[in-house]
Amino acid sequence: MEFKIRRGTNISHWLSQSKQRGEPRRTFFTREDVRRIAAWGFDHLRLPVDEEQLWDADGRREAEAFDLLGAALDWCAEAGLRVIVDLHILRSHYFNQQTVPALYTDPAAARRFADLWRDLSGFLRERPATALAYELLNEPVAPDPDDWNRVALAALAAIREREPQRTVVLGSNLFQSCDTFDRLAVPDREREPGDNLILSFHFYRPMFVTHYRAPWWRGGGEYDGPIQYPGRPIPDAAFAALPPARQEAWAILNRPYDRDAMRADLARPLAARERTGRPLYCGEFGCRLVTPEELRRRWYRDLVSLFEELDIAFANWDYRGGFGLVDAEGRDTGIARDLLARA
Repeated sequence: MEFKIRRGTNISHWLSQSKQRGEPRRTFFTREDVRRIAAWGFDHLRLPVDEEQLWDADGRREAEAFDLLGAALDWCAEAGLRVIVDLHILRSHYFNQQTVPALYTDPAAARRFADLWRDLSGFLRERPATALAYELLNEPVAPDPDDWNRVALAALAAIREREPQRTVVLGSNLFQSCDTFDRLAVPDREREPGDNLILSFHFYRPMFVTHYRAPWWRGGGEYDGPIQYPGRPIPDAAFAALPPARQEAWAILNRPYDRDAMRADLARPLAARERTGRPLYCGEFGCRLVTPEELRRRWYRDLVSLFEELDIAFANWDYRGGFGLVDAEGRDTGIARDLLARA
């Protein structure tokens, strides 16, 4: 009954982070995309879904969205791909919001979160445990990690009411950061027996490389000068030309970075795996397509080789999008080649 994964990709901007409905949504991601992903050699998809797409404000299921979710799982079963259904954005929680999410301050929001998982479980529970897993929430951003621990464990308990054997993915707080793993409450074997819990982190370091010129990154997305990898992401001459306030704000982000720095940043997830015996999963990582190609390829090769060396499963962000394996027109960007080069 084991859910085994190694290499995957994220299906973004379909049932999550998209205003498309009707025909545009139905044609954005199809059976042919699943076949293409399987033919490349991936073994799973991480499938983000949003509350506002799957349920109306009163908690009633949106029929077409649930139909599409079911169809995607059928396509993956045909192609031999496993799936992680990731509850990506809630009405009470968005990872990029500026205020404290209601999920952590309003008990009714926390109860609704658990109830959403009860309803999803009701829809999905007949799917084989070897083929489908659930990810509780994408990139929790609780001001106090204990608030995320409280909410997460309640949602996990809601799933376990019906599905004691389903594999569940539990992410760390503050954008699933490596740095918060020592504050993540991982249930012990007495409370959560078996091998059906996976610990997840995301990896986008250094941000000046991975999120180069990203308009939504408030910490440095406005920078559009030269970048490099390995080394200091902003070269010394370009950094020296920045206004003093920018130099001060960006000094830590511009630390030297290479494969050894990546390894050092994985220390807390690796320690959590050692302590708990739970497997690790990097559910998101990637570089924007605007990042210079050769630099981007070096970054992917270093990180993926570490994942392989350290036995960490992964799914890149994303299949079609700003970081994609294919561009907006569906053309191969070559990134899949770098992710699978060590297969």
